[in-house]
Amino acid sequence: MNDFYDMIYEVARQIPKGRVTSYGAIAKYLGSSQSSRMVGWAMNNAHSQKPPIPAHRVVNRLGQLSGKHHFPPPGMEALLKKEGIKVKKDTIVNFEKLFWDPATELKL
Repeated sequence: MNDFYDMIYEVARQIPKGRVTSYGAIAKYLGSSQSSRMVGWAMNNAHSQKPPIPAHRVVNRLGQLSGKHHFPPPGMEALLKKEGIKVKKDTIVNFEKLFWDPATELKL
């Protein structure tokens, strides 16, 4: 499982500032489309990793901040807003426009 987490972290580190992706998009890119929950667990453990992982840029398939309660201060929403991403009612505004799909942005 640690190897899979490492692959998840490598993808997450490549999400550009001001963009977001989903747990499912990362899982699908890694060839394990049924593992979005595992991507979420990896993001929960991301805060102690070096180099840092921008876990705040990973949201659910609807653009909702479903993992926000796992973030230490200043919190997921504040980190996103600092990058210019608007959040309303725990949901990314213009999610489709800001969505970063590793399947099209990265090469395996």
